[in-house]
Amino acid sequence: MTPIPRRSRRHLSPEAAAVVGASGGLSRRALLGTGVAASAGLALTGCAPPSPPTGGPAALKLPTDVSDSEKILKWANWTAYLDMNGKETKSPTLDAFMQQSGIEVSYSEDVDDNDSYYAKVGPQLRAGQSIDRDIFTLTDWMAARVIRDQLCQPLELIQMPNVVNNLLQPLKDVSFDPGRQHSITWQSGFAGIGYNKEKVGRELKSLDDLWADDLKGRIVVLSEFRDTAGLVMQSQGVDIDSDWGRAEFESALDFIEQKIEDGYIRKVKGNSYMEDLTSGNAVAGITWSGDIFVLAYDTEDPNWTFTIPESGGTLWSDNMMVPITSTHRSNAQQLMDYYYDPAVAAQVAAWVNYVCPVDGAQAEMEKIDPDLAESPFIFPTADYIEENNIQAFRVLDADEDIEFADLWSSKVMGN
Repeated sequence: MTPIPRRSRRHLSPEAAAVVGASGGLSRRALLGTGVAASAGLALTGCAPPSPPTGGPAALKLPTDVSDSEKILKWANWTAYLDMNGKETKSPTLDAFMQQSGIEVSYSEDVDDNDSYYAKVGPQLRAGQSIDRDIFTLTDWMAARVIRDQLCQPLELIQMPNVVNNLLQPLKDVSFDPGRQHSITWQSGFAGIGYNKEKVGRELKSLDDLWADDLKGRIVVLSEFRDTAGLVMQSQGVDIDSDWGRAEFESALDFIEQKIEDGYIRKVKGNSYMEDLTSGNAVAGITWSGDIFVLAYDTEDPNWTFTIPESGGTLWSDNMMVPITSTHRSNAQQLMDYYYDPAVAAQVAAWVNYVCPVDGAQAEMEKIDPDLAESPFIFPTADYIEENNIQAFRVLDADEDIEFADLWSSKVMGN
């Protein structure tokens, strides 16, 4: 993959500007190479995991919604996952929502890793205690767990016409949340190889390329085992969305554990792995696609490159949900619906460079940046997914989920 050219930020079209408001939302970065792209909906069919174990729906005792009297909302998200005005902490689209709705939104980058975040908030939610958040954003497999454990509130889709009309068809009836009664897709993305081509001195095409002696101690990998172990399993010839078992998983973990012991892997981290890449302590790793495009822009270094390994990459989605203890569900639903306006969704995608789940956003992206409208990292085709062997990590049943998480923690995270 060629280095990502840094282009100047562009003003929105008049149509898009009318939606994101007077804050003057700009295309944050047109950093991607062009590629053939069409409806992302075709490519996202692999995102939907099978249903988590169910014990039958139970009546939920929901807190009183005080949205009418309290125009506030607190949203927990991942790092580098919303349009931001340069290196400031203001979001043009979020500012526009606050002006339009009168709802004051407190936005925080709380989620570094699904497991660590859930370990923090899960006990509070199970005890019926407030976590002081009205939206949290979690990956499909964790969303399935939260829904299964009845720790989020049902959504009133009738109050969200943009979501109903514009959510890509393959995402409307995912099996972990039939009919999207509890979760709404925020963004989707890939895991693969991120690296600085100048500092590495060559292209990295395969996962084996990461384990070169001159890169020893300068490699970071993700603490999300479905991505890191998933990529290693693919490199070992495993179809990660098929019927594999503990033996294949342990083989990947043994490989990763050895690379840690041999000093190749510097850190196993959540979203904070970006700190190592930014500081120069690491120059390559197993990363998420959009993060590398963010890094290229924020460091003004076009040598930061993301590529899908020759053996394949992983595909995932993150989802907005309302915690069971939130008292501002209606406010949360207004924000979710706002971000499903295609012009708003395109503006976010132009900054975060992740796969956009909103039908109509690609046409709006053409008004912001025609090159990004053709990017397979934002609007991938089914052919692109298939040709690059991009797979969703198969969903684990409840017993496997515990077993494999324990193996990962003891073999990898314990190092």
